Amino acid sequence: MKTEIVQHPGKILLAEIEKKGMSQKELAIRTNVSEKHISTIINTTKDISVSFARKLEIALGSEKGYWAELQTKYDLAQITFGEENGIDPQELEILKPLKDIISYFTKKNIMQNNCPNQQKIIQLRSILRVNNLTSIPKITYNAAYRAQLKLSTNIDPYILFAWQRLCEIQTEKNILNCRFNIEKLKNSIDSIKQEMFENDINNSISKLKTIFADCGIAFDVVQHFRGAPVQGFIKQIEDKKVILCLTIRGKKADRFWFSLFHEIGHLVNGDINTRFVDFESVKSDMEAKADIFARDTLIKPDLYKQFIKSGEYFNISSIKQFSKKANIPFWITIGRLHSDGWLDWSIFANYIPSYSWAED
Repeated sequence: MKTEIVQHPGKILLAEIEKKGMSQKELAIRTNVSEKHISTIINTTKDISVSFARKLEIALGSEKGYWAELQTKYDLAQITFGEENGIDPQELEILKPLKDIISYFTKKNIMQNNCPNQQKIIQLRSILRVNNLTSIPKITYNAAYRAQLKLSTNIDPYILFAWQRLCEIQTEKNILNCRFNIEKLKNSIDSIKQEMFENDINNSISKLKTIFADCGIAFDVVQHFRGAPVQGFIKQIEDKKVILCLTIRGKKADRFWFSLFHEIGHLVNGDINTRFVDFESVKSDMEAKADIFARDTLIKPDLYKQFIKSGEYFNISSIKQFSKKANIPFWITIGRLHSDGWLDWSIFANYIPSYSWAED
């Protein structure tokens, strides 16, 4: 909304009474106010109050709410004009690292396209729910996320914050019929594991959304962005429901499923009420427990120990036979052998599927 194309209601009022052949004095009599009151409104030095808007409706036969709405539109345009001319220069700099995520927001119709930077900032303020973008690094986000870190990894607080907000936006459409229920989640583990056998990850995601929704969890897979090296994200929302989001940043299927069960581990272990950053490089008791949950849920510990003891893990046929017995895809076993150091990362790596991002 641009101020220059939103007229003050006083100008519209003048045009209206002239069209009706009504003088300002007559309007003053019809609305039971002074001529000076009418004059100050028509000269745009006074706004139309709610009570006077109602009087105008009666005196001019206007549609109900018409004059109040004109005043509201003008007031909002004035606020927008003030915001656009009061942009912090540092906020303009923040637009640069957010370039990719702004492009994605535009593609998904979360933001409007082809507008000046000032209006982009105003849109972002509303989307990210902050009155100044420079405040973002100071916010302690009430959520947990799992990130893949290397020495060369750069984390941008603005991109990370925007990505977390994207998770909230993307899961808003999920219909949850109950609060988060740990027991239902535990009872759904086998159904979740079965989705690893699905050849099309998009079909798996669709089925997982339904399974998780029955447990009070809004699940989705969200696009990843450079500067937010995130693999998983959980957050408790209103009415004790939960958001659980993953990316396919790592691409490898075994990493995707391990990350999913790691986040499930946090939920089962009651970590949802704790504010924490779940970085892959950070070691803690909470993280260790989530890792153990994921590891032992994917492959039963006793079975795995027996398989390692047999020494047959160098043979792909033996791996497939063991995996069938363990009721998991054989590439999950390969990923575990890589992670535990029993196999070099290059051995049988070509058997592990890769997931790629696909738009709806």
